[in-house]
Amino acid sequence: MQNRRQLKQSIRRWLLFFIVALILSGVTAFALETELAWLNRVLPEDGIGLHTWITKVYLALKATNEKYPFMAYGYDWLAFAHLVIAVAFIGPYADPVKNVWIIQFGMIACVMIFPLAFAAGYIRGIPFYWQLIDCSFGVGGFICLFVCFRKIKMLAAMPSVPPTK
Repeated sequence: MQNRRQLKQSIRRWLLFFIVALILSGVTAFALETELAWLNRVLPEDGIGLHTWITKVYLALKATNEKYPFMAYGYDWLAFAHLVIAVAFIGPYADPVKNVWIIQFGMIACVMIFPLAFAAGYIRGIPFYWQLIDCSFGVGGFICLFVCFRKIKMLAAMPSVPPTK
């Protein structure tokens, strides 16, 4: 059985991974056209149409940025939202038991990715396999946060001060 210190360290490691993943996924929204241009160059032709889809998205984004650069402002706000959400998880990092509600909020948000990805993806003509890629972020995030949630519940059940002999 883990002691309080080990359990808290484990929670912090999981949360740090989650925070870094949120930051990285947010930061990538700032330079989306550059990233898609690179991906378009290095991605081999495949049988499932991934290269075709990336090319289509890249060309659409490039054309939009050339004619209407202000539209990229939406991606800036998307990136900002990821960074702000990452900051919220500093609370559970500092005091997991007190801030367990933020973990619960995060798990709910991860589950909410599914209806959005499938409904909006269908309406917007996003290929199904890409909708699944989007959903994988919800799966990965949920697993990470659920592990934290379980460990926080274990931590909360432990006595704060070890019993004296």
